[in-house]
Amino acid sequence: MALLKLCPVYEPTPLHVMPAFAADLGIGALMVKDETRRMRLGSFKALGGVFAVAQMIQDASGAAGLDSEQARTTAAGMTFITASAGNHGLSVAAGARIFGARGIIVLCSAVPEGFAERIRKTGSEVIRVDGSYEDSVQYAIDAAEQNGWLLLADGSWEGYIERPALIMEGYGVLAEECRQALESAGTWPTHVFVQAGVGGLASALAAHIREHWPHQPQIIVVEPEAAPCLLKSVQAGKLTRAEGPESNMGRLDCKDASLIAFEALRQDADLFMTVTDEEAGDVARQCAEHGIQTTPSGAAPFAALKQLDPGPDARCLLIATEGPETA
Repeated sequence: MALLKLCPVYEPTPLHVMPAFAADLGIGALMVKDETRRMRLGSFKALGGVFAVAQMIQDASGAAGLDSEQARTTAAGMTFITASAGNHGLSVAAGARIFGARGIIVLCSAVPEGFAERIRKTGSEVIRVDGSYEDSVQYAIDAAEQNGWLLLADGSWEGYIERPALIMEGYGVLAEECRQALESAGTWPTHVFVQAGVGGLASALAAHIREHWPHQPQIIVVEPEAAPCLLKSVQAGKLTRAEGPESNMGRLDCKDASLIAFEALRQDADLFMTVTDEEAGDVARQCAEHGIQTTPSGAAPFAALKQLDPGPDARCLLIATEGPETA
């Protein structure tokens, strides 16, 4: 949190208590962590890429502060490359701009052009790749190796652990903000619903809950029906690709889980659920009726909550992970 406070636009996001929405959902209480305006990037992922870039520059420079001439000189010689479904790329690009490095963001054809334009405005280069998100990841891996660039993927695999772990440390700030707000209010959730793409946010939040929260909720991980990579991996007991069609939950439409996330969530999560594109789209519109402007990706846990129907005594915490794609 101390390092992220060096970012000029960092501040905690609100934790809304929404009694009217809770009544519509048939539960006792609804708490929504609103990431739709996080650090002017409109997504929780702002916490991960910005933090990882800052930490890697600080480590490489050996400087005490990121505003020192030594750190700035080091950053100017560093090129960060990542593949992204949109939001992670924005965060890495923002970190590169803030701390004086070069950013290259690889986007597959399914990523809306609005994301590409927002990334270009930060000064980072955008490379478009035909094919799937997984194809863009492989392109970034190959380009990093060929050019000596720094790969900053938010997924992890055998032999690639440390940098994704930095990104997940950044996401831990969201969990700590929740803990502080809940402790101040004196109310703790019975259920936490959290969506997953490769699983970085879900595993960071779950780990923080298990280690630091005095009252332990049931943790439910939510994935698109078209991309249940964590569910399939947990069922198989090993990383397993989830084959399926393209989902309207674009930021969750990941067919391969992060190794770190898989290893953590099979211990920390209580339940894995899937939701359909139709369910996520419908509940995104319901969220808008209650003042939460988000996408099917951001609304996925609300769809899982409706599906599970935990009853009138349930106190549920959900994350609205991103604002509208046009934001």
